[in-house]
Amino acid sequence: MQLTSRMIFKKKHKMSDNATAQEQVQNENAENTDIQDSMVQDGAENAENDTLTEEETRLQKLQAEVDELRDKNLRLVAEFDNFRKRSAKERIELISTAGKDVVQSLLDVLDDSYRALKQMETDNDATSIKEGATLVFHKFQHLLQQKGLKPMDCQGKEFDADLHEAITEVPAPTEDMKGKILDVVQPGYYLNDKLIRHAKVVVGS
Repeated sequence: MQLTSRMIFKKKHKMSDNATAQEQVQNENAENTDIQDSMVQDGAENAENDTLTEEETRLQKLQAEVDELRDKNLRLVAEFDNFRKRSAKERIELISTAGKDVVQSLLDVLDDSYRALKQMETDNDATSIKEGATLVFHKFQHLLQQKGLKPMDCQGKEFDADLHEAITEVPAPTEDMKGKILDVVQPGYYLNDKLIRHAKVVVGS
């Protein structure tokens, strides 16, 4: 059966329309694919930007904490340096004035000693001079006791190398006095219960 020219033209036109429709569909699919790819890329970029933003925020927070700790450390160093300087100054002042209180207390005894000396120059009464010297001595002794000075009681006690210094040894008068202190050459002293001078003693052997 032979096709007429009109039928052939219609057929060709229909085929052309179908091809155009296919091309349009392909183009639309390609556009859709491009849009999807673009959306995926934008999403990835947004996710990356969000990650960078979170990282930057975290770094900024850490930097702020580091700056705060550095500031605290600098303040502590400065405060410690001021404390050290203040302590050194106070220690120097304490050392320079440590004996001031004791010396001031001894001034009264020194005044009494001067008066006793003047009395001895003009008074030939031995009893009066002895009484004056005794008063000065007791006043001096009482003053030192008030400051915490305490004499060591070691007469007749067992010899202790931590407290006593043996000047010499002599035969003990009795058997039970061997190794004990027979005589005190120079007394030992405590200051506020702390040993400040050993007693020099004679020990029985």
